[in-house]
Amino acid sequence: MTQPTLETKRLILRPFTLGDAKDVQHLAGDPAVASTTAAIPHPYPDGAAEVWIRGQAEAWRQKKNAIFAMVVKGNGPLIGAIDLIINERQSKAELGYWVGVPYWNKGYCTEAAATIIRFGFDSLNLHKISARYIASNPASGEVMKKIGMKQEGYLREELVRNGRREDMVVYGILKAEFQEDVLKP
Repeated sequence: MTQPTLETKRLILRPFTLGDAKDVQHLAGDPAVASTTAAIPHPYPDGAAEVWIRGQAEAWRQKKNAIFAMVVKGNGPLIGAIDLIINERQSKAELGYWVGVPYWNKGYCTEAAATIIRFGFDSLNLHKISARYIASNPASGEVMKKIGMKQEGYLREELVRNGRREDMVVYGILKAEFQEDVLKP
């Protein structure tokens, strides 16, 4: 089965293509973006985006990961990425995302996250979706709250990032808790 393309009010969530690699390197490699994630390197190495993108189709086929490019509708720009790391055996996944700095504070991430959560529960038949964020990045936690996730834990000094120990905050949502109208006024 081919990975689907999803739509939100303002975004297209689609599989990445190799043509996106330059934008991924530029947006994700921004130190302000990289420092808010557990795994994005800074500086972002040449060729790394291509390697990452090339592995996505196989990860989807193996039901291990569903990675989507966030693109503004109407031939707009690539603005970020959102994914579910799937544990099919346990019927759960971990949500992850990043958004380029020029697109922060516009509600795009919340819009995409609600759609991906719905996709995970409805199309992938997941029971639970969790997410975590670096405690020094509370904006990411706000996204999780807005889509109905609940805090489940606080992991002290869980991660070393840029030479510093960072706390991680864990959120989760069960299929039975997800509200379809999470983004309606």
